[in-house]
Amino acid sequence: MLLREIALDVWGEFACFARPECKVERLTYPVPTPSAMRGLLSAIYSKPREFYWQVNRIEVLRPLKYISFKRNEVKETLLVKKDGSPKAAGPILVDYTGKDGNKGRTQRQTVALRDVRYRVHASICRQAGYDQPEERLYNQAVRRIERGQCFMQPSFGLREFAAYFAPAEGGTAPIPLDLDLGLMLYDVFDLHKWQAAPKAEPYVTLFHARLEQGVLRVPSFDSPQVLRPEVMQGA
Repeated sequence: MLLREIALDVWGEFACFARPECKVERLTYPVPTPSAMRGLLSAIYSKPREFYWQVNRIEVLRPLKYISFKRNEVKETLLVKKDGSPKAAGPILVDYTGKDGNKGRTQRQTVALRDVRYRVHASICRQAGYDQPEERLYNQAVRRIERGQCFMQPSFGLREFAAYFAPAEGGTAPIPLDLDLGLMLYDVFDLHKWQAAPKAEPYVTLFHARLEQGVLRVPSFDSPQVLRPEVMQGA
């Protein structure tokens, strides 16, 4: 049973919640995905061995506005050491020749949202084996949100699309918009097994998303409304 909700307002200049079916060009969903909002909350406060964030609903506070642009992007990651030798621990983006002999950069089209603002309602769900009071986790999360603290800069889909946050204000109502969004990406990890490690295996889940008067209601991760890989493979 969920103890309670934490609500915060998040906003930024740009956002791109890319559809997984778009392999080359980036095309955003009209509204944030639960996984994008979970990632934003985890940038503020995260203890994956103790709990995971359950996004309950997302309120769209500003009208949908789109922007389209092309960018030069790196096709490969070049790893170099500080002395310039290859096989370094960290990536460095330079104008270089790729493995196929061509330039290692390419142009990609991005369709993104601009001037966005959302209100996110989320709960803390304890992981199995964690026996400390949930109240302690909630208090820490609320303090970090009120102080504007974060482990890393939150973002809206892409690292360069910075997101800003503050405790929720009740004065702004969601936009009066209804949309049937069809199947939407729920998350890319099994939230019961996910750890803060690069070896976490993808576990793509989907759900039927509907925007009702500017509010996207998100089922719990354990809900039968969430389509899982084993169900989709057997369909």
